[in-house]
Parts: sequence; structure tokens; C-alpha cells
Amino acid sequence: MLTKRIIPCLDIRDGRTVKGVNFVNIRDAGDPVELAAQYAQQGADELVFLDITATVEGRETFVELVARIAAVLNIPFTVGGGISTVEQVSRLLQAGADKVSINSAAVKNPQLIDDIAANFGSQALVVAIDTRTLPDGKAHVHTHGGRTATALETVAWAQECARRGAGEILLTSMDADGTQNGFALDITRQVADAVPIPVIASGGGGTAEHFARVFAQGRADAGLAASIFHFGTLPVPALKAQLRETYQIPVR
Repeated sequence: MLTKRIIPCLDIRDGRTVKGVNFVNIRDAGDPVELAAQYAQQGADELVFLDITATVEGRETFVELVARIAAVLNIPFTVGGGISTVEQVSRLLQAGADKVSINSAAVKNPQLIDDIAANFGSQALVVAIDTRTLPDGKAHVHTHGGRTATALETVAWAQECARRGAGEILLTSMDADGTQNGFALDITRQVADAVPIPVIASGGGGTAEHFARVFAQGRADAGLAASIFHFGTLPVPALKAQLRETYQIPVR
């Protein structure tokens, strides 16, 4: 089994790290530069920065803040939020990001996936998918920070993203987001089985057992979380130790 990655996520609004439940009830979680440095020191495998209101507000991600965070990191750094052009990707990579994450813009213009992969390589591109089960019983893709439901079915969209050149899928279950009740195992497994690229599971991680399950049963390659790390519920070193010792999950 390949080594599983543990990835803290900084959701950024107005230059601060924030966290909500089911994409609402947002509260402050601290200074993103301080948190980033802390996670790198603690042994996080990567860090994700998502400017959660950039798309809704129709503006670009804060390049200057990205540069300040990149300066304190020695681990891979993914940046997302409001990215809709190859030029924006170039600016963010120059500012110190290792990868970019696109979501709403990819749904609106799938050719953007091909263009970014062609210009910067698949290894620099994560396609984020926010998914929720609708009354039809199927998991559908949502855009604009989860505000807009689409007709796209999650598994089919993940397959298209992989075909077009995405290097990874960041799959967030909106139903599980912020609940700390466990990752959405079914949809994670369906996506992981359907695509030939790594899947990062996001939404619902609250305990080491939740991560162990999403790695074993959900077949995820990485687990992403925010609240449990930001508020000290389950620090990265403690999570990794439990995964290694209790669940025999290989982690770095």
C-alpha cells in the first residue's frame, strides 16, 4: 500500500482562516501564515489553501498572501479559489504554489483543465469537486462554494476531469463537511474506483478511525481536514501516530 497523505486545509476569507459546517456557520480559525508554518513543522504532507469566496465575489485569489504562506513552507502547497485562466495559474505558481485547484471554472469551461495540464503539467493541477446527494438519490457536482447544484453526476465528472489531464481529484462531501462524523465512504470509493489518478477525501474527518476507514474502505490516497487541526482536536502528529500504530496505515 502506498503511503497515505495527511493534508490540512486553510479555508480563507478576507485574509483569515475560517471554518464552517456544511459550508455555512463560518467562524474564525486564525492567521493563515502562522497556521501554515505550524503544519509544516508538525509533519503535514501537503497544505491546501482555498479562497472560499473568490468565485462568488468574482475576483482572483490573493497572490500576495499566497507568496507569504509559500515563504514559510517546505511541503507541497496547493492553491484554489477564483482561478479561471492560464495566466492566473502562472502568477500563483510564480508566487510559490506547487499546484492549483480549480472547481467552478472547470465546470463552466472544461477546456481549462486541458489548457492548464498542457501548459504546466498534470502534476500541477488538482480539480476540486464539491458533491452532494440530491433528491434523485445521485451525487451531483456543486459550484460557487457549494451554492449552485449542477446536472453533472459526480463520478462521470471525475472521469472527465481525469481524461482531460487533472493530476488529482479533491473530493469534498458537502453532506459530511465540518460534521466530524466521518468521511463519505461510498462516493469516495465510487470516484476512486472510477479514475486512474489520486483522490483526496475531504469533509467529515473527526477521528483517526475516520481517516483509517476512508483510506481502507473509501480507497482514498489522501485525507484532508481543517477543524480538527485548526482547533487542536486531533493534531497532525497524533493522527499520524494513531494511523501507524492502531490501524497499520502507512503514513510518512
